[in-house]
Amino acid sequence: MSFGALAGRPRFHYGLFMTDQFRVAFVSGKLGDVDGVSLEVDKWIEVLSAAGHEIFTIAGRYAHPVRNVREDRQLLTEQIAFDSEHQHYIERLAFPYLSKRAVHLTPSKRNAILEEIAVTSAAVAEQLYEYAQEHAIDVLVAQNTNAMPMTILGGAAMHNLATEKRIATVFHHHDFWWERSRFSHNRIEGLLNKIMPPTDPGMEHVVISSYAAHILSAIKRVDPWIIPNCEDFENAVSFDEYNSDFRAELGFRERDILVVQPTRIVPRKRIEDSIELLGAFLRRYPEFAGRVQFIVSLYQGDEPDDDYVAEIKRTAERNEVPLNLISERVSSVRGTGSDGEKLYTNRDVLANADLVTYLPIWEGFGNALLEAVAARVPVVVSTYLVYKTDIMPLGMRNIEVRDCYDEETGLVCISDAVLDEIHYVLTHPAERSERVAHNLEVAKREFGFHVLERKLDRVFSEYAHEIRASRRRLRKSRKRYSV
Repeated sequence: MSFGALAGRPRFHYGLFMTDQFRVAFVSGKLGDVDGVSLEVDKWIEVLSAAGHEIFTIAGRYAHPVRNVREDRQLLTEQIAFDSEHQHYIERLAFPYLSKRAVHLTPSKRNAILEEIAVTSAAVAEQLYEYAQEHAIDVLVAQNTNAMPMTILGGAAMHNLATEKRIATVFHHHDFWWERSRFSHNRIEGLLNKIMPPTDPGMEHVVISSYAAHILSAIKRVDPWIIPNCEDFENAVSFDEYNSDFRAELGFRERDILVVQPTRIVPRKRIEDSIELLGAFLRRYPEFAGRVQFIVSLYQGDEPDDDYVAEIKRTAERNEVPLNLISERVSSVRGTGSDGEKLYTNRDVLANADLVTYLPIWEGFGNALLEAVAARVPVVVSTYLVYKTDIMPLGMRNIEVRDCYDEETGLVCISDAVLDEIHYVLTHPAERSERVAHNLEVAKREFGFHVLERKLDRVFSEYAHEIRASRRRLRKSRKRYSV
């Protein structure tokens, strides 16, 4: 089937999609925000909605209403929020690295916590099961709930729904708890091994990189689908009437060179490396002093660390790099804030960027990288693991900083060649245009929405028999539920 119009603009025409149409509910600790999970959920919803599926969402918190989903189909379930009182209580006891003061945990106390999680999550699962019955949900899509323990109740509840209630479930994993030091050292490893992710039959798993697929297969003996982060390159935000006043609104001059870090402020993004890079660039090319403005567009996110914010401010001051933290002016949707100030999306910021820095030490895939490519901005990128396995071989022409770190300072090693390449791109418009055009063509081919559509088609088509069986089971339960 070909697709018609969605949200007032031409949509996909990439070919056939499955004939089955399902009622799909996305479940997450948080939705409607600018984090990678929220962004990917928006994309999946857009593709599935265009194919005729009915979409529902279940979240612990909505930063903004989810696009392309009726608001009466967006269930708020505060118990599964990342910052719920129960989540904070579990984190203090179960994850020593998350607390500045160590908490002694006796075996009896540990067992009591596990029992409390089991009981409370069963109650949450029952609430969600009733919602699924009431709205005839065919399949749940669990968004990182069973990969990262940022919503323990959400993960345990989803495990219950998939195994005890036997609702068809697609677990979409963006990253795993054993990849984060703050979670890998914990006191509830048995529970995490059981539910994050589960390996029971009757469910599907999706990961976002070939590396994640390899690790999940090796550790869990699970054969997941690989669906990389994708981007709507055909409708990417560009310089337009809305964002054309961004510089003036935020106090930048037309002659300023805006270097954007389009990420949240979390240590694994290595924002200090981006600052050191710019400091080295300004020392090598002092004629750019007074013109370079370093912008970090997003907020601290779900891993708040005031010490890290203070660290990057000190690093910027030491390197004489003007640092602009503008998260209060950036939202997942255009509009105005509570104080009446104009809000821009991250893509609006990128549309005004002259250069993007993206030097993470670890990344599940690279949403920010794809957004920068879509905005036609040259990118300075570290060769983090997934970049090397899934992106670098495709032949994009990025400015690459090797993932080599100084043993004494821990900072990334920056070569003069990288600084010279940045200078060349900034001072040669033709080279810049050629690079960003090439990168856009590669990204369109490998990570466009036609790729997302095709891969979702395969997942849901091959899982359709289990979804239909789940639908029949739920219909039977609804008859008992209604009595």
